[in-house]
Order: sequence, then C-alpha cells, then structure tokens
Amino acid sequence: MNNLSDEQLVHDYLKHKDEKSLEILIGRYLKPIYGFVYKYTNLLNEAEDITQEVFVKVWRNLKKFDQNKSFKTWIFQIAKNTAIDFLRQKKNIPFSAFETDEGENPLANTLIDQNPLPTEIFDQQNLAEKLTAAIDKLSEKYRQVLHLHYNNQFTFQEIAETLNEPIDTVKSRHRRALIVLKEILSQ
Repeated sequence: MNNLSDEQLVHDYLKHKDEKSLEILIGRYLKPIYGFVYKYTNLLNEAEDITQEVFVKVWRNLKKFDQNKSFKTWIFQIAKNTAIDFLRQKKNIPFSAFETDEGENPLANTLIDQNPLPTEIFDQQNLAEKLTAAIDKLSEKYRQVLHLHYNNQFTFQEIAETLNEPIDTVKSRHRRALIVLKEILSQ
C-alpha cells in the first residue's frame, strides 16, 4: 500500500473512508512539510505547530481537493499559505515594553553587540583575499564549476546542462576543485 501514488491514496480515503491511506499520506509528507515550514519561517519552535496546522487543514479540505491535480503541489501550497498566515499574525513586541516603571530596561544590559569586531572584519577580509587568490590558481574548468555552484546556486544538473557536460564529470570536477583548493590553502 505504501507504493500507491498520492492521488490513489486520496481517492481511497475519500471514496472508501480508508484511514490507512490518510495515515500513509501524512507519514509521507510529515518530514518534508516540517522542513519546508522551518526553512520558510526560520522558526524552529513554531515549525512543529505550523506543520500540525497544515495537516489539520489538509484533513478538513481533502474533500475539496481537485483529484486531477498534484497532491504534492496542493499540500505544499497549503504549507506555504499557513506559514505566511502565521508570520502575518506574529506580533513583534516593542523593546520599550520591557521598561520598568522607573524607565529602566533590564534587557538593555543583556543585549550583545552583533557587529563584528574590527579584528574579525580584518580576518574575514584576509580570508576572502586568500580564497580568491587560491581560486584564481585553479584551472578554468574547476573555477567554472565552483563559480556556478557557489555564486549562482546552480545544482550539479544545471551546471551539466549549462556546460554541456555529463553530470558525473561536473561532480568530479567539483570534488577535484575542492581538493586542489584545500591543498593550495594549506601551503
């Protein structure tokens, strides 16, 4: 039964009231939806609640689902909309709300300056310069793969299509480029 398509499971649940079909769908999408919601909201503690709300909405609205469409697309759309609704409802508490009657704010002393120290800025710039110099020493084919993957966020498949190379070649070049880069930086 686990090898049935999403659409077949939805059909079985709606037509035959097959609870097991719904359980399989929930099991199939629980982790992906949770991961999606967490990445979308960047709120670890709330992601579980939002995910639970997504599945409640799915359960309530499953009879309205257009079975000619993709269940996966439908459930992720519900997850996105639920996450957006949560973020809209989330209210920010103004810093002044923590002030005492005397006008003092006990949080003020606990806040950490998030700005990097001048030495950290210098170290980051120095590292960036070393990395750029090391990358410049790589062959063109290695630089292309690294640039497309890290600067343009291309997948290996997209790089392979762009460079008109087999995907295994692209992966191999990426791996070799990192090895050579590590050797250059360790000198």
